[in-house]
Amino acid sequence: MIKLDKTDNTEFLEKSINHLEATGFENIKADLEGYETPKSYLRKGADNKITPDIVALKNGRKYFFDISLKSQKPRLLKTKWLFLDALSRMKSNRFRIITTRGHYKFTDAMLEDINLSNKQPIKI
Repeated sequence: MIKLDKTDNTEFLEKSINHLEATGFENIKADLEGYETPKSYLRKGADNKITPDIVALKNGRKYFFDISLKSQKPRLLKTKWLFLDALSRMKSNRFRIITTRGHYKFTDAMLEDINLSNKQPIKI
């Protein structure tokens, strides 16, 4: 989710964190009050930062999670997903996308556009 959408969807972010805790993830960092903020990456040539929505550990492996909700700026979201996917593959980590009812088609279309159709979104 991009920064503009985070203020409107904190409830879904909390629901996602609860789901991850229930499935065995630990040391959860989230861009939410009450949690440690994940590391931000500065985009070269632009002044915007890329911050994963949730970062967690499971079985000693780091997972990056991004929330997929319909957005006014899908291009920024595509850029963020491509970056997080490349970063996770570079460091042998995992990248997952979390979505909810009403946003499945949007998420699938976005993944198809950026050639990440091998990713299966986590549906909450």
